Amino acid sequence: MQAVLIPPQLPLGMIKSFGLIGEQYEVVKPLRPLGDGDWMYEIKLVKTGEFAEYRMTHINDDPVAH
Repeated sequence: MQAVLIPPQLPLGMIKSFGLIGEQYEVVKPLRPLGDGDWMYEIKLVKTGEFAEYRMTHINDDPVAH
């Protein structure tokens, strides 16, 4: 029997930025747990519409975009 992994809740759809003056991105969805206890999330770059993977700990450290 496989264990059910529930990702930590992040506000999906929230717009954040890479640091104080970095590019903006939208938090899309959790993808998978990582071996170090972190989670990989899918994000969407606002400017280009490109999708990328980004660690939850980095998302938590980034500011909400204004």
